[in-house]
Amino acid sequence: MAERRGGMSPVSRRQLLRGGVTLLGATVLTAHSASAASGPGGGPVAPVAPDGPGQGRPAVGLLSRVINVGDLGAVGDGRTDDSAAFAYAYTLAAARASRGVGRTVIEIPPGEFLITRPRALLDGAAPLRPVNGLRFCGAGKRMTTLVFRPPVGPGSYLCRNEDIWSNLSFERIQFRSATPGASFLSSYSTGQAQDYRFSECEWMGEWEYGISLDGTDTNSEMRWEACRVGGAYRRAFLYSGLTGRRQEPNDQDQFLNYWFNDMKVEYEWGNFLEFPYGGSITCRGGSYIITGTRPQSPEYGTTSTFFRFPVAQHHDSVQRFHAQDIRFEVRNPDARIIDSVWRSGTIHFSDCDDTGLAFKNFAPEARPHRYVVGPKGPLVRYDSCQLMGRHEYRTDGRRDSLPTVARYDMCLLRSHPSEEFAVTDGGGRPGFVSFVDCLDGSDAVVPDAPAAPETAARGPQTPSGAQPPSAGPVTSASPAPAPARTAPPATSPPPG
Repeated sequence: MAERRGGMSPVSRRQLLRGGVTLLGATVLTAHSASAASGPGGGPVAPVAPDGPGQGRPAVGLLSRVINVGDLGAVGDGRTDDSAAFAYAYTLAAARASRGVGRTVIEIPPGEFLITRPRALLDGAAPLRPVNGLRFCGAGKRMTTLVFRPPVGPGSYLCRNEDIWSNLSFERIQFRSATPGASFLSSYSTGQAQDYRFSECEWMGEWEYGISLDGTDTNSEMRWEACRVGGAYRRAFLYSGLTGRRQEPNDQDQFLNYWFNDMKVEYEWGNFLEFPYGGSITCRGGSYIITGTRPQSPEYGTTSTFFRFPVAQHHDSVQRFHAQDIRFEVRNPDARIIDSVWRSGTIHFSDCDDTGLAFKNFAPEARPHRYVVGPKGPLVRYDSCQLMGRHEYRTDGRRDSLPTVARYDMCLLRSHPSEEFAVTDGGGRPGFVSFVDCLDGSDAVVPDAPAAPETAARGPQTPSGAQPPSAGPVTSASPAPAPARTAPPATSPPPG
């Protein structure tokens, strides 16, 4: 019988898959069962999978620090339900944890893997003790695809981390929701669930949440590198501050430090980042486009927003947003770049451009940047940006007494001059917004500059028969060669 990766035949893999839960007792190991699965010196006991009469060979998962789901029976043809293979791979990874440190990479080969069971990819929950380190590695975006198709969408998550895992890594995988309203990852933390990294991943399909964060402390230190966010989101791709456990609102103000680098954010509708509670967020590089219009929603109407910060009061040091070197496209009036009601903190756009569709008829009156400001800010700043439409500033009615809280420095204002660019909810120009060395890029009519004089080689362009303004002789269409001019004698006196 032909052997495959890990030294197991197809028969062995099927037999191991059927008996996988029996070998380890449960899909989520307790600390006791994980210890019981270890051999002398902390090494795992190798369970035996039968391979014919009187034969046996070690189960591949517990002997290797790299678990390939293909060795556990995953087919990857887009039709076969591979939930059991992925759940078993996670079980083996949990068993490999030693002294609070994970020891396993879960490898997913090229293919389209159907998963119908919620939490099959990751199910970190008590009584498993906190663990640091787990890595999921695919072959590349759209080369390795996980299709999540639970029976019901809302409330179904492909991954769950209930304060168990930190230092999670997902690399080179596409995740696609095949059940509208399903979600990718639920993360609850009171201090343990943090340090996530996503590298060259992609999300497609219609999701409720991409990643929802809940808890009271340090659901933080998360990084996305060269990922693509596609599909659609009923709530948001990253939603920070889900109040499913009924915490006091500001108890969740420890959602800190999120980095998005070189992203391709191009999705149909929904919000990209929504932070009801505080956060420190940095987005650098990439292209951000909302391609469609949200279906009518009681909470959001038809608007879709890249950066939505809908709660005003927070603890200190947890209201910071920075966007740099990003090209935005505003394709319709319902697409917003930022909508913030923060009353303090800082918001900074540097070298960003949202003028790609400034020629559209709706563009001059679009308001893709919206703020609520007060005596403590937030401090809003735009440096070397190119901006279309108008920016809207709402206040609590004390506009005349506000200090300068917004500044535009060396920006190109594509649709309106600075006197008309920033508007308030009551109309008129807000006195708390300043402009420094900004350019008026609107389509105002500019008088034509005087024409440059014609060169002597082409000759003066005058009506037929008219005397040119030059004192020189009138020339015909085929002028005769001009007589040579002799230089004056060297002894001639200078003209008086």
